[in-house]
Amino acid sequence: MPAEVTHLRSDAQDNRDKILEVAREVFATEGLDVSMREVARRAQVGPATLYRRFPTKEALVTQAFEEQMGACRDVVEEAVADPDPWRGFCTVIEKVFELHARDRGFTAAFMSAYPKALDFSKNRGEVLALIAGLAARARESGDLRPDFVVEDLVMVIMANGGIRAGSPAASVAASRRFAALAVEAFRAGGRAPLPPAVRLPLMPV
Repeated sequence: MPAEVTHLRSDAQDNRDKILEVAREVFATEGLDVSMREVARRAQVGPATLYRRFPTKEALVTQAFEEQMGACRDVVEEAVADPDPWRGFCTVIEKVFELHARDRGFTAAFMSAYPKALDFSKNRGEVLALIAGLAARARESGDLRPDFVVEDLVMVIMANGGIRAGSPAASVAASRRFAALAVEAFRAGGRAPLPPAVRLPLMPV
């Protein structure tokens, strides 16, 4: 293969990797509202280069969060394998909440409808189906409240994504407390101490 072709392909891969790295960072800290042109600017590539690699924002978001989706699925599969369904259910809440707390963009992507992003949508559907099966087992064991539905978990994941704190560490700490609150709300009976409270900035009125 001619050296100039190899160099061209290497540059193209470098640009793709740079775009994805910047997109993950920007979406994680600022959410999905950041424009494609802004991603291109921060990645120091031209808009044409960005659109050549990722024709739509949907495609960019899907690729950017492929790793996070895999991590989310791993958490759920590990929890499903736990012989104690309630412990597994609690693991899902605690670990998934923390994963989302570390990455605002992933929360938005996970909750978004991307009909053309078949792999992403398929993975999300499979993850929710696994959680539904785990919840059914936890209800049968008498630990999970009988009126729980998967939409309840989706709702609290959305709420968890709205946590705003002074630093990433504070966001994670607040998310852990919220996870403990959610567990208590879903528990069929009993009480457990919550993690320490975290001061959150007041929302503007």
